[in-house]
Amino acid sequence: MTLSALAERLGAHLTGDPEALVKGVAGIEEAGPGELTFVANPKYAAQARYTAAAAVLVEPEFPEIPAPTLRVANPYLAFARAIEIFYSAPAYVPGIHPTAVVAETARIGANAHIGAYAVIGEHVILGDDAVVLSHVVLYPHVRTGDRFFAHAHAVVREHCRLGDDVTLQNGAIVGADGFGFARQHGKEFAGRAWYKIRQSGAAVLEDSVEVQANACIDRASIGETRVGSGSKIDNLVQVGHGSTVGRDTLLCAQVGLAGSTAVGNNVILAGQVGVAGHCTVGDGAIATAQSGIPGDVAPGITVSGYPAIENRQWLRSVAIFNRLPEIVRQLKAKSE
Repeated sequence: MTLSALAERLGAHLTGDPEALVKGVAGIEEAGPGELTFVANPKYAAQARYTAAAAVLVEPEFPEIPAPTLRVANPYLAFARAIEIFYSAPAYVPGIHPTAVVAETARIGANAHIGAYAVIGEHVILGDDAVVLSHVVLYPHVRTGDRFFAHAHAVVREHCRLGDDVTLQNGAIVGADGFGFARQHGKEFAGRAWYKIRQSGAAVLEDSVEVQANACIDRASIGETRVGSGSKIDNLVQVGHGSTVGRDTLLCAQVGLAGSTAVGNNVILAGQVGVAGHCTVGDGAIATAQSGIPGDVAPGITVSGYPAIENRQWLRSVAIFNRLPEIVRQLKAKSE
């Protein structure tokens, strides 16, 4: 594809040879001749001056560099769209594999693809244009919207409801039992002190939710667990029973939400953030990696550390903490 054609597809302003050819995409550190790359992080700006790439996606104000540039307001988003131009995902033709088990009471939408050894339970409603790959299991009474896509070994438990354009990556579990047990006291309960609480509520995923590999969205004991439209759940995330996650929120890898957590809209919880049960994280809040949140977080603020505090305060505190040995030496010197 020529640079001029690519610029038109991406809505970018081209500086450079319009007839130069692009055959693929690569990161700024690996890109070579014939490949498109991008700079969205200032950390990599210097490397753009020396890249051998055919062209670089940059912001409109980015300084001139020897390589051709495609200038666009959001280079990262444009690069994501460029990947789709040069990479063709596998296509799955409609049909039901002969080894799949589909209950007679299940309602399968138009153009669905159901792969080998998939199991579609009683009274399941599967929307149009669904793709259910090998070894996926949909328990009885599951409902999905249109364009549902479940990769191999994903599981959706009984009575759970999924909207349109929901994607489950490999091993994602929607609606497993929440971690609910009541303590039984007395000698007669020795060896069985914890009484399992029936998890009777469903998990609900609204439209355009993606749950990535080996993440778990637990069902509620009563009521429901709900993930709002457009939210993305990364690998190995735990959403506890009865929790709610708002719209367009990101839960990054290894985030853990205890039961009955309420996370607002447009929130970002970075990797390994933990939120205690019955806490509320307000709209637009951000928690940096490995923060521990034991209480409510106000809308729109960034928090860090444990217990999580406002990010700038945490940065000042860390700077002081690193100086503690020096401060102790100074105090001892003054006291002598």
